This record gives sequence, C-alpha cells and structure tokens, in this order.
Amino acid sequence: MASFPTTVPTPTSRSYSPGTYPQTEFEAQNGVKTVIRYGKNRTSATLTLGFSNITDAQAASILSNYEAVNSIWDEVTFDGTNVIEGATTSLQTYFKEGSPLKWRYSGPPKVTSVFPGISNVSCSFVACLDAPI
Repeated sequence: MASFPTTVPTPTSRSYSPGTYPQTEFEAQNGVKTVIRYGKNRTSATLTLGFSNITDAQAASILSNYEAVNSIWDEVTFDGTNVIEGATTSLQTYFKEGSPLKWRYSGPPKVTSVFPGISNVSCSFVACLDAPI
C-alpha cells in the first residue's frame, strides 16, 4: 500500500459516496419485488479530492504517487496526511475506508496551472474489494 503524499495540504473540496451493495432486483408484473444480494460489503465507494492553489512541487508529488500506485496496482491510504482533516472523526472513518474496501485511483489526477508555479489538482478514487495476496 502507498500513502498519499503528506506534503499536500488539506483539500479545498471533497466529495464522497459510500457506494452500494451488489444486488439484483427482480420485479413481477404485479409489482412484487425480490432482491438477491451478492455480498455483505459495499462496492464502488468514490472519493474526489480538490486541491486549489498548491505549488507545482505538491502537484508533482500527487502525479508521482499516481504513477507509483498504478504501476503495481496498489492501494492508496490517507493515514498521516491532511486529506481527511476538516471533517469530524465520525466522517473521517468513512474517508479512511475501514471496511474491506481499498482506495485506488479511478483515473489520472487532473492538473490545471493557474499561475506560474501554482496549480489546481483534482484526484478521484474508487474503493475496490480485492482478495488478499
């Protein structure tokens, strides 16, 4: 597992969705519904972090983390970082994703230069349920 860069400040925006339980719903013509659930764990939780006006060096550390994590299909942790700061302890538990789900990048970070040496960065993560190696 790889820790998200500790040099990056607290995100200026954060969006989280806890995901859903894998299930299929069948509905009869008379409206009766039957649900088949395929597991007890949520899947597809998402976390999007926005960092405004950070240095290019901090933006580069996020890009470096993305490359390091995806080169070996690793997971990202947020322990020891500022990513979960600004949220209450009860909400931080979800951002850390203490369930069997593991955070992975859902796509490459997006970097926008706003001034020489200053950038905005957006990172998106999806929580995956992987079997232990």
